[in-house]
Amino acid sequence: MKKNNKQKKIIKKIEKIRSKNNTSWMQILNIAFMHSPKETAKVLSKIYLDDKKINNLAKKLLKSV
Repeated sequence: MKKNNKQKKIIKKIEKIRSKNNTSWMQILNIAFMHSPKETAKVLSKIYLDDKKINNLAKKLLKSV
């Protein structure tokens, strides 16, 4: 039980940090689209494709457990 509570606390800390980070990401995205929408869209598309690759690898990893 103690291990589970410790894990929950760590996950909660990660969640809090990710929340702030996601807000910052969205601010950067808004600024980028205002100043250079076409270039931003190209970069965002590349990020999306890489995220998709990472997601697929994570699925493979989960299946191997």
